[in-house]
Amino acid sequence: MTGGAALVESLAAHEVEVVFGISGTHNLGIYAHLGIQHISPRHEQGAGFAADGYARATGKPGVCIITSGPGILNAATAAAQAYSDSVPILLISPGPPADHPGRGPGMLHEVRDQTGAMETVTAGSHRVLSVGEISLAVAQAFAEMTSGRRRPRHLEIPFDLLDAVADIRIIDPVAITGRRRTQSSRR
Repeated sequence: MTGGAALVESLAAHEVEVVFGISGTHNLGIYAHLGIQHISPRHEQGAGFAADGYARATGKPGVCIITSGPGILNAATAAAQAYSDSVPILLISPGPPADHPGRGPGMLHEVRDQTGAMETVTAGSHRVLSVGEISLAVAQAFAEMTSGRRRPRHLEIPFDLLDAVADIRIIDPVAITGRRRTQSSRR
């Protein structure tokens, strides 16, 4: 399956029922497979805050799919607020190709260090390096968001991996042991 299909199947395995986001040039490999309800606001920041509101209202992690560069940076305000308020949201964005040299050749929506920028406003930002890693990265993000202090995570998938094909095993949700914090038990 493609990386985009693996991402969507992984979200479905974690019982994601709705995602918020805006499609764009680099994330079409996700949207081509999206069978989950999608709500598209007018701006990336609105998508981030909608995912935040969904998480607050339902107690489930909110999911936001945004495009790279300025798109994910527009959603960073919502991520920072979710971090401050201990709200679990998963922000997913494409990134430069897996073999990108990282020296600023001027690609569309290129940001020097998108993962590093999101690391400053989330509890963790991870860039996958292969199609096979996508499902594991989703499972890890959900495990981290639903245990301990519930905070946002960012997952960057190089846009060339969204259309790349590999044999994939979808990772089941990780069982979390111990007390799960609810909104009323947060400090």
